[in-house]
Amino acid sequence: MTDFIIPSREESMARFMRGGSRVAHFTRDMPYTTPDRLAERAQDSGDKPFIIFEDRSISFAEANRLAERIGQAAIAAGFKKGDVIALLMENRPEFVLTWLGLAKAGIVTALLNTAARGNVLTHALTTTAAKALIIGTELLAALETIDPPQIPIWEWNEHGVPATTHKDFAAAIAAAPADPVPPAAREDIIAADPLYLIFTSGTTGLPKAAKMSHLRFLNSGEVMGGMMAGRPDDVMYCVLPLYHGAGGMVIPSISLAFGIPFVLRRKFSASNFWPDVRRHKITGMYYIGEIVRYLLNAPPSPDDKNHTLRNMGGAGLRPDIWAGFVERFGIENVFEGLGSTEANYGITNVDNRIGSVGRVPFPQYSNVRVIKYDVDAADHVRDANGNLVQAKPGEVGELIAEVLPGPSPAGFFEGYLSPTETEKKLIRDIFKPGDVWFRSGDLVRFDEHDYFWFVDRVGDTYRWKSENVSTLEVETILSAYPDIAIVNVYGVQVPNIEGRAGMAAVTLEAGRPFDPLGFYRYAAEKLAPYAIPVFVRLTEAPDMTTTYKLKKTALQKQGFDPANTGGDAIFIANQAA
Repeated sequence: MTDFIIPSREESMARFMRGGSRVAHFTRDMPYTTPDRLAERAQDSGDKPFIIFEDRSISFAEANRLAERIGQAAIAAGFKKGDVIALLMENRPEFVLTWLGLAKAGIVTALLNTAARGNVLTHALTTTAAKALIIGTELLAALETIDPPQIPIWEWNEHGVPATTHKDFAAAIAAAPADPVPPAAREDIIAADPLYLIFTSGTTGLPKAAKMSHLRFLNSGEVMGGMMAGRPDDVMYCVLPLYHGAGGMVIPSISLAFGIPFVLRRKFSASNFWPDVRRHKITGMYYIGEIVRYLLNAPPSPDDKNHTLRNMGGAGLRPDIWAGFVERFGIENVFEGLGSTEANYGITNVDNRIGSVGRVPFPQYSNVRVIKYDVDAADHVRDANGNLVQAKPGEVGELIAEVLPGPSPAGFFEGYLSPTETEKKLIRDIFKPGDVWFRSGDLVRFDEHDYFWFVDRVGDTYRWKSENVSTLEVETILSAYPDIAIVNVYGVQVPNIEGRAGMAAVTLEAGRPFDPLGFYRYAAEKLAPYAIPVFVRLTEAPDMTTTYKLKKTALQKQGFDPANTGGDAIFIANQAA
């Protein structure tokens, strides 16, 4: 690939403003909300497909009519503005239509992780104070893992099949009035009010319910679709879970912003990906880095560049996978970004600079700053006066973003349902009395051109032999070793030794052997001595969240004792080898 030519700051800003300018008129107090957006599309793009799913195509007008009935059904059942109803369902159109319909009645939907079971599911229902649960028949088994919820349960089957155990939601919808939900049902709701709740997909502790406003939803599609230079003939592709922000918020929002369809799959399928793209003439998608790796690992084909996909947005894409994927499949634009479900900022790479999570071309006008972080002390660095120290180019620090008052969408932090959890994410009085900043938990560095690079999560970077080790950087290097499918790196405590020793949980490609000596020699060649993993654990499958994030906490607790690792082979580095 050709060397990257750094564009001017003005060029980068202009690319970002293709999206940013679309929301310049948005305010937190505007009465315009998501149901209004759906009603607009039903009027101006009514016959156009909104959701394409398997053998079904649902137009904007059909979606709006069904959403009205869903809202009416909820009102008829006694629910009202501000109530929370939980939704547990796999990827299918009914998922999106449900929260759109409940929003018509001013009801907030709690989007539950399809993997939620036992205490996680109970926690989700109780912390949201859900007054009902709508559940897809395909996930009824989840209810067998908890005590029976003391709330109404509505079951929604597919293809008109009657419910089996609980109240039939499809029947309730069919019996509801076809008239639009009266505007009074959502009177006084503004853009800053919650549309739905999304549970963070963190790898430690119980998930937290983050508030997602109408403003955040509308903003995401306008900005991302604008940066992608959206066109009337675009088609988006959703292969990520609908209960999470990447798939469930950005993709539907782009569709509603531009009046274009999105193709929905129950789950990501590497073998069906390119046939879907070619069949539906898909032009844009949202990714998690791991699914791009799956696609790149597929055998080459003469048709690799015979497709319509030109825009990809997402996060977590390793530089080597990124470069190989773009070269092989001829992708025009990769919009790698940095943020989180609940963050009050967003950085997006609009310049196609491989490896960077984005550029802040004019930092003085941004709410983002980077403050130096001491991994060993697990705390921020302070000067002689006790003040936090801003990082300089090349230095590693935690990204923070100022929580801004006023009507603008910029700097808007909606927080969690729990005030305690909300406060944990904030630090105050940093640069002036009274200022408030959101802690991202992301360790980053930036260069002299203000391109940002993700380093690690706070707590994942560990210290060994008086040096800081980035798990991400080690994972990226070791993943290039032949026959490796997944590498998950973390630090483990060794009795009577300071710091944490590196350990790598390695999953091999199917049927491939492991050469421990060869792996060690490769690591020794590519890594600094302190970054070479002391322990290697062979695992049959990686421990990942349903949104393809590697879990580390449980592995750290299990350590390197074979008694705790379920029979997995453990290798210990011999530095004399």
